[in-house]
Amino acid sequence: MLENIEFLNKELFWLMLVLPLALLWYVLKHKKQTAELNISSTKGFSGGSEIWSKLRHVLFAFRLLALALLIMAIARPRTVDVSTRTKTTRGIDIVMAIDVSASMLAKDLRPNRLEALKEVAADFINGRPNDRIGLVEYAGEAYTKTPITSDKRLVLRSLRDIKYNTIIEGGTAIGMGLATSVNRLKDSRAKSKVIILLTDGVNNSGFIDPKIASELAVEYGIKTYTIGLGTNGMALSPVAINPNGTFRYGRQQVEIDEDLLKEIAEATGGRYFRATNNQKLAEIYNEINKLEKTEIEERKYYNYEEKYRPLVLLAGLLLLIELLLRHTIFRSFV
Repeated sequence: MLENIEFLNKELFWLMLVLPLALLWYVLKHKKQTAELNISSTKGFSGGSEIWSKLRHVLFAFRLLALALLIMAIARPRTVDVSTRTKTTRGIDIVMAIDVSASMLAKDLRPNRLEALKEVAADFINGRPNDRIGLVEYAGEAYTKTPITSDKRLVLRSLRDIKYNTIIEGGTAIGMGLATSVNRLKDSRAKSKVIILLTDGVNNSGFIDPKIASELAVEYGIKTYTIGLGTNGMALSPVAINPNGTFRYGRQQVEIDEDLLKEIAEATGGRYFRATNNQKLAEIYNEINKLEKTEIEERKYYNYEEKYRPLVLLAGLLLLIELLLRHTIFRSFV
């Protein structure tokens, strides 16, 4: 009943200490005012007057209860109704450029690099409810998987559908992936535009130089975060395709053009990260999530409803009843 009620002047509840003191004073005063009379028999007295004399203590109880109610009233009980209106004042448009070359099936991350990335990227997307996000796939060429949209269900469904396939030309065209991402964002009116480019290799195909693509990103005010994915040293990677269509794995040296990725990030005002395991990859996306915060304006409206009036009225009613009883029924006993 009282969970939605707050008291503005809680310190006034210290006045409740007056109640036990008043009760102690009443008891001591009553003992002093009570006279004893020794008689041989009480048969001549009716028991009714004795009952009424005991009930007269109710008058003092009414007075104590009225005082308690008045203390609660001056403590200012009230209910608070809080309504919130949230407004996004600065949206961010994000394109995630994902390398889908065969090397992304390497098993140095669990269960492989691509699936580990999809799991972490899904958490990242779910953590950006106020931003628009798009997806770009690239290997030897690049194409838009999903244009920037606020429909997170569509983006997540498209992310789940990303897999290695032989339709895209083989290789790793970092410049193409970056340029396609820039093309998706260049006409955006968002105050902040971001590309998260992930690769596990070196730029070895495509007809757009990564440095030219990074210059385009700078021209359109697009910040780029680059991620190099893969362990240091050797990794269990696809080396051939078996007759039944499955991959044959072998240990290969991990090659990531870190200098190029650092150069792209620095030129566009972003940062370069290296993910060597699942935990590190998750930490990187969490770090990017912290760096790129959407500004949200939240307005709270407080509606206060005072609740002291019923307490005052009830206290007044108790005092009135006490006064009437004192001068009517209990007049002969007070």
